[in-house]
Amino acid sequence: MRKEVDARGKACPKPVIMTKKALDEIESGVVITIVDNEVAKENVSKLAKSMNYNFNVEKTRDNDFIIYITKGETQEVESNTCQPNIFKDMTIVFSSDKMGRGSDELGKILMKGYIYTLTESIPYPSTLLFLNSGVKLTIEGSEVIEDLKKLEEQGVEILSCGTCLDFYNLNDKLKVGEVTNMYTIVEKMKNATNTIVL
Repeated sequence: MRKEVDARGKACPKPVIMTKKALDEIESGVVITIVDNEVAKENVSKLAKSMNYNFNVEKTRDNDFIIYITKGETQEVESNTCQPNIFKDMTIVFSSDKMGRGSDELGKILMKGYIYTLTESIPYPSTLLFLNSGVKLTIEGSEVIEDLKKLEEQGVEILSCGTCLDFYNLNDKLKVGEVTNMYTIVEKMKNATNTIVL
């Protein structure tokens, strides 16, 4: 079966939601999603990758992107990427670059201490999500970059909200992890056994 999704002109996370809906409607076959910007192309590609479907992307003369996702064919996934006891099915949401309310200076000290402690605590959380001013923790100049890189090297997924990076004009400053969208944020928070919001 073959389904086409025209998501040109649609704002994030609509292209991802439209593609996911089309994939859910078929048992097997190809979903072709057309988008008109790089961010949408990356987000739809990440969706296909997260579902372990094979996909490829073509760029048209009009600078649109056509993403072909094949349902029924899965990518090879390494079964031994991590040992079960190293990770806990937990998502931690950083909604600010400070911890707690009151003194901003103290809040930054507490956040730095919290993230450092995560590097020393096993099992690690499976995912760290950074929203609103929390994205400032993942950018150039952040005091916790090295600790976050250490967690990423251990296999912790680090995701920063693309809309939030846009809002603060920090897109080109990201130093650790990947940019994500609201669809993925909702899925990560909804599907984790335990979600902690700071």
